[in-house]
Amino acid sequence: MQTRNPFIDDLTKMANGAMGALSGVKDEVEARVRDQIAKILDGMDIPRRDEFEAVKAMAAKAREENEALKQQIAELQARLPNPGP
Repeated sequence: MQTRNPFIDDLTKMANGAMGALSGVKDEVEARVRDQIAKILDGMDIPRRDEFEAVKAMAAKAREENEALKQQIAELQARLPNPGP
């Protein structure tokens, strides 16, 4: 957009250039932050989602089996003769 005042035109060009430079800097900072976060997370021992779900399913199954075993033990103990004093 051209105006009659070349000073305003120059200021507009400078502002547009600065905004473009800031956008480039913002993109570069975001990329570096993402890289740093990825490095930090790689160093941590965090399970993947599929690993977590597998362990969660195993724990649920173990709890169910534990309840069934508790029931069997209670039934077997009920069949034992009552020991005297």
